[in-house]
Amino acid sequence: MNVFPDFGSLSGLNSLREVIGAALTFVLIVSVLMTVVSATAWGIGAWNGNPQTAARGRVGVLVALGGALCAGAAMAIVNTLIGYGQDL
Repeated sequence: MNVFPDFGSLSGLNSLREVIGAALTFVLIVSVLMTVVSATAWGIGAWNGNPQTAARGRVGVLVALGGALCAGAAMAIVNTLIGYGQDL
C-alpha cells in the first residue's frame, strides 16, 4: 500500500503568489524612487564639484539597481519552488 500526502487541499499557494507579487511591486517602486533620488544627488554633487555627494549618489544608484535585481531573482526562485510544490 502506497501512502502519499494530499496536496490538493493546499489553497494557500494562490494567496502566497499574491502576497509575493505585492511585495515585489512595493520593492520595485521603492527601487525606482531610490534610483531617481540617488541619480539626482549624484548629478548635483558632480555638477557642484562635491565628490562626497556624488559618491553617495552613485552608491545609492548601485544599491537600488542591486535591490531590484535581487527582488526579480527572488520572484523567479519562488515561482520555481511553487511550481515544484504543485508537481509533488
